Amino acid sequence: MPGIGDPNFERSVIALCAHDENGALGINIGLEIPGFSLGELLAQFDLPGGEVEHVPVLRGGPVERQRGFVLHSLDWGGQDMLQVSGHWGLSGSLDVLKAISEGRGPAQYIVALGYAGWGQGQLEEEMTRHGWFVAPASDMLLFGTQTRDRWTAAWSASGIDASLLANQSGHA
Repeated sequence: MPGIGDPNFERSVIALCAHDENGALGINIGLEIPGFSLGELLAQFDLPGGEVEHVPVLRGGPVERQRGFVLHSLDWGGQDMLQVSGHWGLSGSLDVLKAISEGRGPAQYIVALGYAGWGQGQLEEEMTRHGWFVAPASDMLLFGTQTRDRWTAAWSASGIDASLLANQSGHA
């Protein structure tokens, strides 16, 4: 929501990937790391990146910013892949990056460094206050929308014009 009060999440679009009684984990899919591409990330692991040199790497969240995640279509599955609502996979191991660099990875993917995490009951408590809005997830939002347009597209998917949103709620 506008005016969430936390610069880590201002205009963020979080793909909630895991949520249970122990907490929640999400990947911010709405903010690119300026000047850093997947090709550069692959080069750090001595993997070829010619085909993906201009794919952006996203700022996945404020937790463990050096840890990488790939949110991807289910046409690829590797070690320790977590299924996300039966629609996508979340992989955090090097095998997915190796597969992408070799052209045998998932057809659709987003690469991010870091994640957003909530402890037991924390997200539920935050949902009771001003800050978060739940929008429907879709392949189009995740893979078919430019990063910079995802925040507005998430609102639009719920029939809301984001340009009409205020940073503060009224006080009576």
